[in-house]
Amino acid sequence: MKTIRIRKFTVLCLFILLLFPWIFYVGAHFAETKSFNFDMNEAQHIDLEATRNLIEKNADNWTDPDWQHQFKKQLEQMNMEVSILTEGGQVILQTDDNRKPSYSRKEQFSIVQDGQVLGRVAIYQADSKTTQIVAIIIGVIVAFLIVAYAIRKYILLPLEKMGSSARQIAEGDLDIQLPSSRIFEIAEVHNGFRIMVDSLKKSVQNQIQLEDERRFVIAAVAHDLRTPLFALRGYLNGLKQGIAGTPEKQAKYLAVCIEKSAQLDRLVEELFAFAKTEYQESGLSTIIVDLSYILKKSIESLNPQALEKNITVIAEGLVKGCMVKGDPHLLERAMNNLIDNAVRHTSTDGQIIIKCNKAEELVTFSIQDTGEGFSSEDLPKVFEPLYRGDASRNRSTGGAGLGLTISQRVIRQHGGELVAGNASEGGAMIKGQVPLAKTGN
Repeated sequence: MKTIRIRKFTVLCLFILLLFPWIFYVGAHFAETKSFNFDMNEAQHIDLEATRNLIEKNADNWTDPDWQHQFKKQLEQMNMEVSILTEGGQVILQTDDNRKPSYSRKEQFSIVQDGQVLGRVAIYQADSKTTQIVAIIIGVIVAFLIVAYAIRKYILLPLEKMGSSARQIAEGDLDIQLPSSRIFEIAEVHNGFRIMVDSLKKSVQNQIQLEDERRFVIAAVAHDLRTPLFALRGYLNGLKQGIAGTPEKQAKYLAVCIEKSAQLDRLVEELFAFAKTEYQESGLSTIIVDLSYILKKSIESLNPQALEKNITVIAEGLVKGCMVKGDPHLLERAMNNLIDNAVRHTSTDGQIIIKCNKAEELVTFSIQDTGEGFSSEDLPKVFEPLYRGDASRNRSTGGAGLGLTISQRVIRQHGGELVAGNASEGGAMIKGQVPLAKTGN
């Protein structure tokens, strides 16, 4: 829809207010005179000359009642009035005592004979502007009606509806109907409102999703915490009541208690890390670190768990120079989660291949294992909070299902991306990329 600026709209309204009265005036004049000449027309000239000649030729009959009667009839036909006065101002003949000079054209002359002024004549010719004045008033009214309609339609109504829409938004109702306008400035406000409403709708939808996610996390974590707590309490009560009567049984009970407490510690730690990645986005520590060095540290910290299952960890391309800008502690946490996930889901005597390379403006890395990989049902949900594949829902591998979620959030907070898939030769593969730190930063 084409729009015009409010300055042009104002000028156009003023033009209409000036043009319409003039058009109506000209139209009324033409309808009355059949001419666009605003001076005396030809017929009026002829009538004026005829009346003048008639008065001059009949100077001796000015006081004759019969002549006056006949003369008045002729003047009525020509829509004219006449007054004849002596040189001293006495009335000789006057055809209309209630004449309104403002609506007549007056022609004055004196009749002189033999050097003597016989009379002073004033001819009043009808020149009424009533029709034209009425036409001008009508033109003004029509122009005002047109301008008022345009102002209401294109300015007042859109502004009123926008004000009403703003009150609806303030009350939380985002399903509003925004009016359109041909005025550029109001159209810009309309577009701004539309963008704001769309953003608010997205924000509200995201807030709803976050609230649903938080409620789900709280419920799921509460459930996950209850299981080891229930078991821990049961075994501790057994020790207290002397159910474990032999040293072997006591050692078994203690081992289970230690395992459950470690599982609780892991659950709490993952929940804390999850919350930290959710709220720490604006407060990231930004220093330049070598991602290959962070990967090496993560491999070293998780090497004992890999050795317990006789898993071979192969590091390829972990050379210096993979510099990224970010928080080293969060990045190490993300890499620990990824490698820990690979260790827990890789069978005994398997292997894990970790790569890190620098490519143009990105640092890429991948972690591949020889486990069962992700099923087609699992892949779309791998990074969802608390999601775990069916094979791990018995908690035998530990964790709250937040590790991959935390890793993805950390990588995204650093301007990168993390994706999950399966290697062509089998097993799961997690690939990621982080922007390469610019020289001098």
